[in-house]
Amino acid sequence: MEIIENLLFGDNVTYLQCSKCKVKLSSVDTIVLHGTVGAGAISSALYLCRPDTSVSAHVVVGRDAEIFQLLPFDVKAWHAGKSFHAGRVNLNDCSIGIELDNAGELQRVGDRYYSCFGREYSPDQVYTTEEEGRARYWHSFTEGQFAVTEEICRLLKACYGIKYLVRHSDITPRKTDPGPAFPFDELRKRLKF
Repeated sequence: MEIIENLLFGDNVTYLQCSKCKVKLSSVDTIVLHGTVGAGAISSALYLCRPDTSVSAHVVVGRDAEIFQLLPFDVKAWHAGKSFHAGRVNLNDCSIGIELDNAGELQRVGDRYYSCFGREYSPDQVYTTEEEGRARYWHSFTEGQFAVTEEICRLLKACYGIKYLVRHSDITPRKTDPGPAFPFDELRKRLKF
């Protein structure tokens, strides 16, 4: 893959039109990783592009390593919300938003696991944590998703001089995404952040 004129180019990249976002970014130094908490990459990407929603992102990375680019990297997306990091607020003004297709936290019913939208997931797709003596269950990310996310972040760091790689949960206390199932520390280590 490569970035040319603020767009990703590669075999697995599909472009969608998100016409509601038109403001150019004056500078970019942060990547914010999100989890979609959705049923699939294409449905999440189409939702983020809808003109009647107040959310958007630059890229959605699917579970099969497919990539949907919704906005050029020099256009302001509405992904961070009320946010703060490194002494700044409103990170939409200086960041690129990457959404990772993932169902988020799962509920266990007997020996079965369900998303908030009712889809069942097999035990091999479940990541378990323990918090305050209680188990919590999360939808796992795929190796392909991680690899593509690493490649995108590496390209963005080289092209834009990115200084910060953060999770949505790092910049606003009301969010938990992308959640503990995403190997964030490993990604930071590989990218030398």
